[in-house]
Amino acid sequence: MTILITGGAGFIGSNFVLDWLARSDETVINLDKLTYAGNLANLGSLRGDARHVFVQGDIGDFDLVSRLLLEHQPRAVLNFAAESHVDRSIHGPGEFIQTNIVGTFSLLEAVRASWGGLPGDRKAAFRFLHVSTDEVYGSLGKGDPAFTEQNRYEPNSPYSASKAASDHLVRAYHHTYGLPVLTTNCSNNYGPYHFPEKLIPLCIHNALAGKPLPIYGDGQQIRDWLFVKDHCSAIRRVLEAGEVGEVYNVGGWNEKPNLDVVRTLCAILDEMQPRADGLPYSSQISFVADRPGHDRRYAIDATRLERELGWKPAETFETGIRKTVRWYLDNQAWVEGVTSGSYRDWVGTQYGSMA
Repeated sequence: MTILITGGAGFIGSNFVLDWLARSDETVINLDKLTYAGNLANLGSLRGDARHVFVQGDIGDFDLVSRLLLEHQPRAVLNFAAESHVDRSIHGPGEFIQTNIVGTFSLLEAVRASWGGLPGDRKAAFRFLHVSTDEVYGSLGKGDPAFTEQNRYEPNSPYSASKAASDHLVRAYHHTYGLPVLTTNCSNNYGPYHFPEKLIPLCIHNALAGKPLPIYGDGQQIRDWLFVKDHCSAIRRVLEAGEVGEVYNVGGWNEKPNLDVVRTLCAILDEMQPRADGLPYSSQISFVADRPGHDRRYAIDATRLERELGWKPAETFETGIRKTVRWYLDNQAWVEGVTSGSYRDWVGTQYGSMA
């Protein structure tokens, strides 16, 4: 048996591949374009492992995807491939439209053609699982209930709008063509192999480098934090037992203001790797101008996933964040490998010379 994963060299995708092959001998065909956030070093432990077949390519390449589907006959396709950083989508929305909307459309077309030719039993067992985000639901007020699967879509950034469009395409291909799809909408992930442009890895990297820790606005934007390996276990469960055509919200039940997250990181670093001068890492916190249209609060209600499929996160924020900091301290060679000149140019553009 074989599964095809798109975007499997990115943050969430690579963690999924590693966890999958730690639990199964089922072959993974891993299709990734290897843009700035796709990193084969994430998968270095699989070098020489015949169960992992890496293919560099674009989900928008219909002929390539069709060939892979014909050659490997996967029982499932899991779509992790996406442009995924809100800040980047504000500065350059075109790539987000191309990958997240046009690319998903092309992938769906190739999968639909392949699935349509499968024999009856394999056709019935096939699944297309689309990995999406809570940002499609928009922003919550402080006292609003958390997002459920019934919340209407109100995306507020080019990134979230492009992901909302891809979700709608996946839904449409089920209702129009009968394609057996599943969709997951997750909250903010954190953990190993996270490219250091997002809040947690950026602040760990800057703290250790003695640089300011840039916090947007007043730092009171609230997010639900989900340890990436918990996200991977949820996706495995949805693939195994999710109801075709349905959506499942995946969250960590960990709502935290951004400023509290950074202060927690600083306290853990103070313990694990104190500054040479004895000062706390929190002294490096610096507030910067808020980004345009910054959503104030996201929160996921993952009740359905627990009620219907028996899944709940294994990590609390306190346990997951300690594991994350420990991983970054123990894997500084990986961090150095990804913090290239192009990355530094990007961070300078976004946060100014302080970063």
